[in-house]
Amino acid sequence: MTEKIVFAGGGTGGHIYPGLAVADELKKIAEKNNRKIKIYWFGNSGGMDRKLVEKSGIADVFCGIPSGKLRRYFSIKNFFDFFKILAGIFVSFFQLLFIRPSLVFSKGGFVSVPPCFAAWILRIPVFTHECDFTPGLATKINSRFAAKILVSYPETVKFLPKNRQARAVVSGNPVRPAFYEADAGRGREFLSGNKEWVPSKPVLLVLGGSLGARQLNELVVQNLSWLTERFIVVHQCGAKDASFVPERSDCYFPYPFIYEQMPDVIACADVVLSRAGASTVWESAVEGKPSVLVPLCGSGTRGDQVDNAGFFASRGAAFVLNGEEAVFEKLRDCLERLLDEKTRLEMGQKMAELAAGKRSSLKIAEIIGDVINAF
Repeated sequence: MTEKIVFAGGGTGGHIYPGLAVADELKKIAEKNNRKIKIYWFGNSGGMDRKLVEKSGIADVFCGIPSGKLRRYFSIKNFFDFFKILAGIFVSFFQLLFIRPSLVFSKGGFVSVPPCFAAWILRIPVFTHECDFTPGLATKINSRFAAKILVSYPETVKFLPKNRQARAVVSGNPVRPAFYEADAGRGREFLSGNKEWVPSKPVLLVLGGSLGARQLNELVVQNLSWLTERFIVVHQCGAKDASFVPERSDCYFPYPFIYEQMPDVIACADVVLSRAGASTVWESAVEGKPSVLVPLCGSGTRGDQVDNAGFFASRGAAFVLNGEEAVFEKLRDCLERLLDEKTRLEMGQKMAELAAGKRSSLKIAEIIGDVINAF
């Protein structure tokens, strides 16, 4: 008999890659126990979800569903998206009725809400995972239907309604298994073009996102001379800003996007400069890399990155530049402190301690596996 599991989530890689990590672990567990499992992924029919999921090769079937969004501010789009959400529930209901999965696992994003609601109607168990320090709107809604609410931080539980806190399980934030097998030597080979290379300075990895974080990219480009005097700068600038950054030099390595080699590249870095998205900070934590975090702020965000960054800063694992603090003078002060190897080692150890123990993707997969065995 083949067990069927539905994964739901999308909109960004941060809602997809962690879910794929769990699905990958789940398949390994099933294979080890001589069981067959089939993974269905419910994602946005109109976004990048299909491309990311199908490229991974982990999910067996991608099911595109209509996806809307409830904004926290007045917008005429809320009116039209309400009907998209209803359509998403309708499509999810009949897809689930046809598939008859043992469980629905939500990795977040508003596309996950219709499948979770439809699963609840059909009495299919729902698990939902929150990657950020504070629950997002999708998690707040999905938690109403969930048998288990998986959270990345122990402190997140207190943000849930009291009548749902008993269903919460602290699991950590799943990252790709490749991060646990990362090799700094392979990272240096990738950066040097498969040549033997020993960096003459500390390696500063700047993560501007897959699409590009213009604020970070401008900080780097406008102050590149100072940075390259002190660091080897590896800069993932994002596809949109690929033409904005300078060409490669002896101490500056720009890349539009790094995916497959990213675990090894982080492993060979000495310092990470990045936003504070949940996946990014946890990937740096798994590799034990001290970080300078510049969280996304302003009216276009609910402040989740500020909360994420605050957690790591409070543990002495990262420096944070919020809002108006994100200027070069402040960045320079942080990086000058991280030029000291002892400081890097101390902060890196604190970072690693936050991700220590059983890897989150495996822990979540085992929780799901226990439920499957009960059927």
